[in-house]
Parts: sequence; C-alpha cells; structure tokens
Amino acid sequence: MAALKQVVVVDYGMGNLRSVAKAAEHVANDQTKILISNHPQDIDSADAVIFPGQGAAKACMQALNETGMIHSLQKAAQEKPFLGICMGLQVLMTHSQENNGINCMNVLKGDVVQFDLTKHPELKMPHMGWNQIHQTQDHPIWHKIPQDSRFYFVHSYYVAPEETDIVAGETTHGTKFTSAIAKDNLFAIQAHPEKSAESGLQLFKNFLSWQP
Repeated sequence: MAALKQVVVVDYGMGNLRSVAKAAEHVANDQTKILISNHPQDIDSADAVIFPGQGAAKACMQALNETGMIHSLQKAAQEKPFLGICMGLQVLMTHSQENNGINCMNVLKGDVVQFDLTKHPELKMPHMGWNQIHQTQDHPIWHKIPQDSRFYFVHSYYVAPEETDIVAGETTHGTKFTSAIAKDNLFAIQAHPEKSAESGLQLFKNFLSWQP
C-alpha cells in the first residue's frame, strides 16, 4: 500500500483557505491528506505545500514572521513540491512596491510592481475577473489545460522576476505580465485556481500528482 501523502495548505490568517483545501480535496486520491495549518513543523513534515493567499503583502509577511513559518516556507520552496497562489506567488519575490515597499521572502529574485494603466484608462484596477493565461513553457502543471485557458484573477500588483526563463505563463491587462512561474520544485500562479472551474481543478490535480 502506498504511503499517505500529506499536503499542507498554509494558513497565515488571510485568503480563502477553505475553498483552496476543498478544491484540492475534490481532486485528491484516497492516499492524500489535505491539512490546513499555520505551524512551521507541519510545513517541515509535509510532502507538498500549497501557499494560497489574498490581502496585502505587509500583513502577509508580518504573519509569516510572527508564526515563524517564513523559514519553513523558504526551505519548502527549495525542496518539495510547492504551489504558490496569488499573494503566495508575490511574496516569493525579493521586494514588493505594495504598502510603500516591503521586503518579501526572496525565494525568487525580482520585484512585485503595480499595474500602470495610464495608457489604458478604459481598464480597471484591480485586474479582476476572467482572463487568459498563455503558457510560455511546457510543464507538468499545465497537463490537460488547453493553451490560453481562462482563469480567475483579483490583483493590483504583478511579479517581475529577474530570471525570464522561470516565466511559465503570461497574461495581458493593458500590459503583458507574468501570471505563472516555474522553477525546479516550485510552481506559482497569480490567478486563483480554486475559483477557475475545470482548468483550476485540473491544475490542483496536476500538482498533487507532480513529482519534480
């Protein structure tokens, strides 16, 4: 019998954790246990980590520092299957412009910058609703997700990584921006797969069976 696989959904006090956990549970096999936790030791012992989020970068980083989860997350992001969602993508970067500037986890070199829609006054901020992700690299997490599939977004900032070869998906909202990144055992997406119907469920399914 296969060993039980434990997947931790990180709880830092923000984000729609229940819907993320429910989506993962919906596609998980009976050998996979989904656990919501804010304990560093659970992240350390997990087989895989899902780092969801919404809210502000400053509050997120404060919660990660106060709980001590930041060190466990930095380690997990280097060592085990790791899925970042929305704010869980942004705080992986070095620095964010949000909240007058905030240092992030520095797992990936680069900045989080605000949309400049001065040339596109017809567009709204935040970027909210359904939009396409153009897959820029072949990746197991994109398995069975058609090119240019639509995902659900809610954000006013986007990531600008220094390494362009880690970009796994791009989306256009006035400007073309990085909407997914992939590096080794880590995959992170700006959209909310838990709100993205079949494509989102397929993404969770692919993550749970991924063996980087």
